[in-house]
Amino acid sequence: MNLTNRYRFHDLGLLLLRVGLGVMFMVHGFPKLAGGPEAWAGLGGVMGKVGLGFAPTFWGFMAAIAEFGGGLLLAVGLWFRAACVVLLLTMVMATVMHVSKGDGFGGYSHALESAFVFLGLLFAGPGKYSLDARLSGNRLR
Repeated sequence: MNLTNRYRFHDLGLLLLRVGLGVMFMVHGFPKLAGGPEAWAGLGGVMGKVGLGFAPTFWGFMAAIAEFGGGLLLAVGLWFRAACVVLLLTMVMATVMHVSKGDGFGGYSHALESAFVFLGLLFAGPGKYSLDARLSGNRLR
């Protein structure tokens, strides 16, 4: 019995995961980005829960940029690990927001699941079908 697993489609799987999640986060982030300062202030208010209650408009704008811009970077595989860190932190804060509102597991499960996906992708890397791999001149794994 041969127990060797060659993972022939590893890079294709990473590509599908990156593009699917990236586009989804761009779609989620665009309305937040287009919402303007009032929406950003409401979004950034959650930072007060972790002791960073100053400048909620700035934090909300950064969260909107993280979702839209991070989703774009994730989809194309450019600055992949930095995008994963930013999206991971954004999803941790989204989880904190939903938990503090008392939304229950159904309210925060999507943000928490996404945080774990970004943490895993941070370690897995973008794969060979990414701009990071193309620009670095070698296969990233």
